[in-house]
Amino acid sequence: MAKKSKTKTKAKAKSKKKAAKAKVRKTARPKAASKRRKVAKRAAPKKLKSPPPGYASVTAYLVAQDAAAAIDYYKAVFGAKEEMRMPSPGGRIGHAELRIGDSKIMLADEHPEMNAHGPRHHHGSPISIMLYVQDVDATVAKAVAKGGKLVRAVQDQFYGDRSGAIEDPEGHVWHIATPVEEVSVREMKRRMDAMMKEEQPATAAGAEPPPG
Repeated sequence: MAKKSKTKTKAKAKSKKKAAKAKVRKTARPKAASKRRKVAKRAAPKKLKSPPPGYASVTAYLVAQDAAAAIDYYKAVFGAKEEMRMPSPGGRIGHAELRIGDSKIMLADEHPEMNAHGPRHHHGSPISIMLYVQDVDATVAKAVAKGGKLVRAVQDQFYGDRSGAIEDPEGHVWHIATPVEEVSVREMKRRMDAMMKEEQPATAAGAEPPPG
C-alpha cells in the first residue's frame, strides 16, 4: 500500500509540473505578441516620393481676380485640362490645378486676407511664363482673339525659337514659342554679338531697338 501511495504522489507531482509549464507557455505567448505589436508601432513612416507622381519639381502658381474666367481662358487658348478645383468661402476658388501639355500649373482667386493678390493689384507682374506649343502663330492669334493683349509680335529669334508674348486678361505674361532650329551655344553667342553690333548705331541715334 505504501508503494502505491508513493506512486500516486509522484504522478500527481508530475501532472502539477506539466500544468505549471503549460500555464507559463500560455501566458508567455501573448506577451511576445504584445512586444511585436509595439515594435510595429514604432516603425518609421513610409517615405513618399518627391515630387509626387504627376508633378514637377517646380510648378507655377498664379493668383487671379477671377480664377474661374482665367481657367476658361486657358482651356480655350492653351488646351488646358482641369484636374482639380477646391472652393473657398465667398464663392471663390481656393485652389485649382490645370495641365497644359506635359506641365501642371496651379491657381486661385485673390485672397487679400492672406496677402495673395493678382498682377492687376501690383500694376503688372515681374514674373512671366514660358510656354512651348506646336504652332506659336496660331496660339498667339487665338490668345489675342479671346481677350489677351499682344506684348511682343511673333518672329524668329536668334536662339532657334519662333516666339511672341501675350498678356492674358488677368495680367499674367506668357512667352509662347515653337522651336524651329537647333542652334549650338557657340552659334547662339555669335548671332547675339552680331545682333548687338547692328543695334548699337540705331540706339545711339535715339531709335528703339527691335524686340528680342
